[in-house]
Amino acid sequence: MRERAKEKAPCKSGRLTLVATSELNGLPRVRGSGQVTLVGAGPGDPELLTLKAIRTLQSADVVLFDALVSDEVLAFARAEAKKILVGKRGGRPSCRQEDINEIMMKLARKGLHVVRLKSGDPMIFGRAGEEIERLKWEGIPVTVVPGVTAALGAAARLNVSLTHRDHAQAVTFVTAHSRDGKLPTINWDAYAAGDMTLVVYMGARTAPELARRLLSAGRHPTTPVVAIWAVSRPNERYRIMDLRELETASIASDDPVVICIGSPFGACEAGSQGQNAAPADANANPVAKSTRSLDIAMQK
Repeated sequence: MRERAKEKAPCKSGRLTLVATSELNGLPRVRGSGQVTLVGAGPGDPELLTLKAIRTLQSADVVLFDALVSDEVLAFARAEAKKILVGKRGGRPSCRQEDINEIMMKLARKGLHVVRLKSGDPMIFGRAGEEIERLKWEGIPVTVVPGVTAALGAAARLNVSLTHRDHAQAVTFVTAHSRDGKLPTINWDAYAAGDMTLVVYMGARTAPELARRLLSAGRHPTTPVVAIWAVSRPNERYRIMDLRELETASIASDDPVVICIGSPFGACEAGSQGQNAAPADANANPVAKSTRSLDIAMQK
């Protein structure tokens, strides 16, 4: 049975359930002031975690983790730590952000070290700003451990430099999912420049409209596009197309996807490294391997 299957999501229909409240109240109060650490879990591969992220997980009393955090990453948390799923997925029943804030505050006020474990990097479309503001307002100490965001994980897996000086003089991360689930009403003309690399988060459902907006703004129809799902995970896969093809493409999936747009991705070829790629050693235990590496690093 997977680790996350043992844990109950504390939020139901956008409200903190009585069961979850009972579980939180049952946690022991410890001496000293509590604190919250926002930790970036990276895109999925546990070996992309930083040493600081692993050390933080191993010192946690409670881990509040997102639905996209892989089981292998979660396995680094201290065995005695309470692990609570507070998953947020677009278009699905999820915890309200206000409920997550409330859980963090309740736990920290018990004197506990709370780790808010977020997929990718907390500061890139991870709602870290809202959580930090609320925690500071309540006088609760909060720190951040950065992680590898999906855009950088995708670039590494595709062997593509986002800022190749012959192709791009700027790189922009943009979300294609607003509060109402639709494409944000922003100035898409600003992203039409041919010398700009664009990496789009949360665009599975709005990709065709995104392509139409960029084409209307003047982005060239043959601009290279790569959609990459499940970055750095065993089921990673990608599809190469151009902006005109993205307008009619269906890329919705249960796996997270980032859409990479720009001239640098013209170097990608079907069948190159990363296409339906699996770990170099499919039989290796990534958690055990990473733990051995960590032990060696900490002994130095």
